[in-house]
Amino acid sequence: MQGRIRKRLLENQPLPTRQAEVLICPLCNRPIPDSEKDAHHLVPKSKGGRETQYLHRVCHRQIHALLTETELAKTYNHVAALLAHPGIARFVAWVKTKPDNFYERTRKSERIRD
Repeated sequence: MQGRIRKRLLENQPLPTRQAEVLICPLCNRPIPDSEKDAHHLVPKSKGGRETQYLHRVCHRQIHALLTETELAKTYNHVAALLAHPGIARFVAWVKTKPDNFYERTRKSERIRD
């Protein structure tokens, strides 16, 4: 049950005039649902990065599972470079066949594990 004040506030709000824009993941080129949206710093914040790009959560986690922050800052600091990495390219080819809201737990690469 809604209170009188809340009901009045809701009645006075303007109706949305346009639909929310659809974000496309620059790695896998699939639409990103709101529940799977992650902001990726192209250069990690710890290395002074500020620019972000929205990716699927599973794509974002795979990047960090395969690459160190130093590698991301020096070599893989833009989408084209990420797509050129063999591990990322293999992952993208696989994930393109999955539904937009697909998510699977990601394991760190043996190379990066402590």
